[in-house]
Amino acid sequence: MQLAESTSHTNKHRKCYALLPCAGIGSRAGTAQPKQYEPIAGRSMVEHTLQAFAAVERMVCILVVVARGDSIFQPPESPVAVARCGGQTRAESVFNGLDWLLAQGADARDWVLVHDAARCLITPAQINALIDACMADPVGGLLALPLPDTLKDERDGRVNATIDRRQKWLAQTPQMFPIGALRLALASHANSGFSGITDESSAMEAAGHRPLLVPGSASNFKVTYPDDFALAEAVLAARVKA
Repeated sequence: MQLAESTSHTNKHRKCYALLPCAGIGSRAGTAQPKQYEPIAGRSMVEHTLQAFAAVERMVCILVVVARGDSIFQPPESPVAVARCGGQTRAESVFNGLDWLLAQGADARDWVLVHDAARCLITPAQINALIDACMADPVGGLLALPLPDTLKDERDGRVNATIDRRQKWLAQTPQMFPIGALRLALASHANSGFSGITDESSAMEAAGHRPLLVPGSASNFKVTYPDDFALAEAVLAARVKA
């Protein structure tokens, strides 16, 4: 799939690409197959995620990065593309996906929105809100939520301390950064196997940037544990009835 050539790179005209790392197995979910392929409300999690991104008109391409031996994922029609270059870690899959986008004609100054396939409750409105907030920002940013609960530090299975939750945020995805800047930030950790890089923002932070925090939604949670599947299905069912 050859991407359209970028011709203008004012903030208003920088193109937006989505990148979904989809090569993990989700061991904490307790599923027989990678959790992103588990059905929720009649469709796999990744299909719900793709549907939301496909509804965003500014998204010129949605890249799904799968494991090299993946025989499950069947890409739908454009604007979805698939790259079989998934790595051992999420960060490696993202890094390889960025190289794929650049090789296919994306410009380093264009934007990439990296999103967890298992955050299948993301909505087009939330994606557009992130784009609107970050489009004119020199760094980019991420959806996140101010921490609502009391936070405890643990030692030996017991509370060690109560941590002040003020100015603490829960990171979500998508996380939106310039393709070239994000690739450069990740590249500096490639030799260590991307150790310590838990999301794209952490890579940008390590490179000296301060990403923008854009308020997200509590419904945009990551399906991680077995109980999360029932909750996600309930949210999707409620949306259908609304």
